[in-house]
Amino acid sequence: MKVLIDTNVILDVLYKREGFYEDSLKIWKLCETRKLDGYISALSIPNIVYILRRELDPEKTLEVINNINLVFKIYDLKSEIIMQAAEKKTKDYEDALQMVTAQKLKASFIVTRNIKDFAGSKIIAVKPSELLERLDF
Repeated sequence: MKVLIDTNVILDVLYKREGFYEDSLKIWKLCETRKLDGYISALSIPNIVYILRRELDPEKTLEVINNINLVFKIYDLKSEIIMQAAEKKTKDYEDALQMVTAQKLKASFIVTRNIKDFAGSKIIAVKPSELLERLDF
């Protein structure tokens, strides 16, 4: 099953966010063991590095990016995605980019904690806990 993992799920694992870490880590592990075909948008990488910037020196930045790249496939942010997201005219352009990316890669789900932000998505958005409930393994 192909899934697009939203940035907040990755950050839940990296920050070990209470209340979110366990389910997000389970999703991470399923992608790592290739039980899920996990993708992230190329947009997520600079966003993650920016959010973690106070804790990262250049070596740690490379380590985080390498770890993410080992677990997830990074879907390139192409000009057509940028334009199609702008045409959605949503309040949050970043979420529109995620929606279009999920469509382009023909994902089964977008895995996120912000379900409401993906109300207009053609690809269903689910929380990590919801995806875990839907899986048969």
